[in-house]
Amino acid sequence: MSTQGILVKILTEKLGEKFSVKLGIDLEGGKSEEVFKWFLASILFGARITEKIAMNTYHEFERRGVLTPDNILRTGWNGLVEILDAGGYVRYDFKTATKLLETMRFLKKEYNGNLNNLHSQASDPRDLEHRIKGLGKGIGNVTANIFLRELRGVWEKADPSPTELVVLASRNLGFTKIAGRGERERLEILSDLKHVWERTKVEVKKFTDFEAALVRLGRDFCRRKKCKNCPVNKYCKAWKQDIAG
Repeated sequence: MSTQGILVKILTEKLGEKFSVKLGIDLEGGKSEEVFKWFLASILFGARITEKIAMNTYHEFERRGVLTPDNILRTGWNGLVEILDAGGYVRYDFKTATKLLETMRFLKKEYNGNLNNLHSQASDPRDLEHRIKGLGKGIGNVTANIFLRELRGVWEKADPSPTELVVLASRNLGFTKIAGRGERERLEILSDLKHVWERTKVEVKKFTDFEAALVRLGRDFCRRKKCKNCPVNKYCKAWKQDIAG
């Protein structure tokens, strides 16, 4: 196995669990109820909070059976704030409760409450992203990217460009040399990463696992400069430059 193949294997095995899988959401079949659960989780992940708080809050929605547009609307603003607070989502509770209600109303009005209908009506990947962000005020690039990233390979038109965290990790590991300035360069980086994956893909894993691993690597190690604790530091250009300097 090549050095790059070993790196991809270590990365996906240690850090490659998809966020949806970790929450017990099964996106593989593209069932509308599972896609919606991931959309709700993506809204929670989209705020500047920890992964743990987002996951705890999603599980609170799950525990109370509030996992459909209708149930969210029936729960109402006060009930949603209560759920958000119980999950630890205190800082963004009021704003998120309002956003959820507005988004559910629009989703039901425009797409009969079914995100698969939204995907069917989208003309291409960029229109799909535009429609996701158009579901409600406050659903921006971060939330749309989180949501669509793990639907890559499930929804035909889900193909978002990589985030800054993925770009950072990919450059440090030599998967790409492109800076990632602007949408065009990020799409080129996505092409580089897909090429790396096709050459070195790990059995029983998917490109989305590889991408999830790069997100975690960029977030937990590269951005925080925790190179000493990084599971793949010996393959990292930034780490080599640091110890050489």
